[in-house]
Amino acid sequence: MTLLRDDDQARAFDHASRTYDRLTALNPGYRTELLRSARRLRLPDEGEGLHVLDLGCGTGASTRALLRAAPRARVTAVDASSGMLQRALAKPWPAQVRFRQLRAEDVATAGEGPFDAVFAAYLFRNVTDTDQVLQILRALLRPGGRLAVHEYSLSGSRVDRALWRAVCQGVIVPAGTLTGDGALYRHLCHSVLAFDTAPAFTDRLTRNGFTDGRAVPVGGWQTGIVHTFLARNGRAAHTEPAR
Repeated sequence: MTLLRDDDQARAFDHASRTYDRLTALNPGYRTELLRSARRLRLPDEGEGLHVLDLGCGTGASTRALLRAAPRARVTAVDASSGMLQRALAKPWPAQVRFRQLRAEDVATAGEGPFDAVFAAYLFRNVTDTDQVLQILRALLRPGGRLAVHEYSLSGSRVDRALWRAVCQGVIVPAGTLTGDGALYRHLCHSVLAFDTAPAFTDRLTRNGFTDGRAVPVGGWQTGIVHTFLARNGRAAHTEPAR
């Protein structure tokens, strides 16, 4: 299957935005694990005085997780899909949250940053050039700034790969087909299989100049399928344990 990219992908997300929140709500632990990943950024003082980028914010579930983890942080939330952003903007938000329609590749040239931290949930499988986006984030992050990537990234075991295929065939693609978004959810399934394994993405972070990179598996049925990747821009004084 050819994966959806760029404008085709944005249009698919525009169409799927109508039912996106309802479908993700069927995923046990979806919002709980987003919050856990946001908290792993370990932002100090509830984020007071910090500027955080929510990259690929979708309908705002990741933005909400960031605000719960750091309620005083200033958040810039961006997404390439106008439909997803419309759903996000229809929800109530505090004054320190700002939404913009931007591709990940265009955030730097749009005059955004610098940022103290970046949260990217379910984004990297969907970009055309992973290394380019990581380099952009390094340029946008302050020295020592923190990165948390919450992503479908298989552990590398045959069991996890087989489980993901079974979930796709039995749940994800049928549900997406019922809403008229079969192409997007087939893309989801194949993009996970094509993406880096957790060890490979951790290595990619290091190759792109991030330090203290590590992968933390999420809980529940997604263990071995979804990971939180944590890293810093530049050498940190010490490595904090994941929680």
